[in-house]
Amino acid sequence: MNGGDTIAAIATPPGEGAIALIRISGPETPKILSAIFKPAGKPASPRFATLGTIHESGETRDEVLLTTFRAPSSFTGEDVAEIACHGGVLLAAHILKLILRHGARAADPGEFSQRAFINGKMDLTRAEAVMDIIRARTPLALRAAAHQLEGRLGDEILALRNQVLTTVAHLEAWIDFPDEDIDPASGKALMDQIQGTLSNIQTLLASADEGRVLREGVRVAIVGSPNAGKSSLLNRLLGMERAIVSAIPGTTRDTIEERACLHGILFRLTDTAGLRETSDPVEQEGVARSGRALEQADIVLHVIDATLSIDPPQLADRELLVANKCDLLAPGANLPIRALRISSRTGEGLEMLVNAMLETVGVAHLGSSPTLAAINSRHQALLEKAASALTRALTLLETKEPAELAAVELRASLDALGQIVGATDTEDILGEIFSRFCIGK
Repeated sequence: MNGGDTIAAIATPPGEGAIALIRISGPETPKILSAIFKPAGKPASPRFATLGTIHESGETRDEVLLTTFRAPSSFTGEDVAEIACHGGVLLAAHILKLILRHGARAADPGEFSQRAFINGKMDLTRAEAVMDIIRARTPLALRAAAHQLEGRLGDEILALRNQVLTTVAHLEAWIDFPDEDIDPASGKALMDQIQGTLSNIQTLLASADEGRVLREGVRVAIVGSPNAGKSSLLNRLLGMERAIVSAIPGTTRDTIEERACLHGILFRLTDTAGLRETSDPVEQEGVARSGRALEQADIVLHVIDATLSIDPPQLADRELLVANKCDLLAPGANLPIRALRISSRTGEGLEMLVNAMLETVGVAHLGSSPTLAAINSRHQALLEKAASALTRALTLLETKEPAELAAVELRASLDALGQIVGATDTEDILGEIFSRFCIGK
């Protein structure tokens, strides 16, 4: 990616719509606009929408609204223009080709956001939040991404980095003056600083599962014997008739995957084939796929028919025993102690089941949380690296090893924290992050 040239891209999804948006950024933006845009009245002013036409070889191609932003007061920090034309695949593509013909090049995925980062308009955590907002599937995920876009996570990381930087400065001051030993009181204060930073990092790391759940959802496998009501439960959770329900054993022969937003959390529900011995090769494959779904799940709902006298299965971690068809039980009928009583037909017990699922993955509190931490896997790996380095530095100081060794570890921690916000970036890291963005963002 060359930050010195001018880039352009269609910023709206392909297809027919009321409008399409073409975005331009770079030093040649004003020159390109002067070649293709004619205002209907006064010339375009920055930050004001201007009505005009796109023309080519003296012919009008479309009536559009143009909004310009002058550097450095724009999203990318460069001269930026946004052309809102009538929606349509052919028209938007034609205007983009016209822009490219007058000196721009097609933007790479995420290149607008990358330029915003390079020009100091946002740190990496805020840049990543842009895509989190676009990809959010639930209100809670959207709120978490909005908090990150405001810079809350970036501010926390920078505060941690400043703590480590202060500690490094103190330690290296002693290294620079070897005749001055670290007195016990100062040494303890130094270790307390490291321990405090380490505790703050561990608090952030504790939210890693929450961040994954908010972004990716909770993987739920619904398993059990044939005719226990697995497909009925899936349909009830989805609020629609998605799976075929039948009294014939083996009706569900493949895994059925759907998504449902329950209490603001995305649940990725997988209905599986009934677990039983069978000679049918198709059903055998369905049972095998059920096993794979079970292995990948965050939660397993083991559904049993409450009207049958069966021995309850042995439950592993994150498995819930769900006794279905409780509406058919006689009053006072006994059930396994750990079973959650539900009826997929009437909806009885569904609220209790959803609450139990939220408690099982530890996210029941998210809906009432004033702020939502949403560190992603990249943040988690770097925070773990920073924490390990701080732990090693603490051990070296406690065992009276040379201060230079502890300083090396503190600088490793400093570097890891810097990579989270982009304070110590590399081209490879930036390329990996921004390549996941959509074109035009």
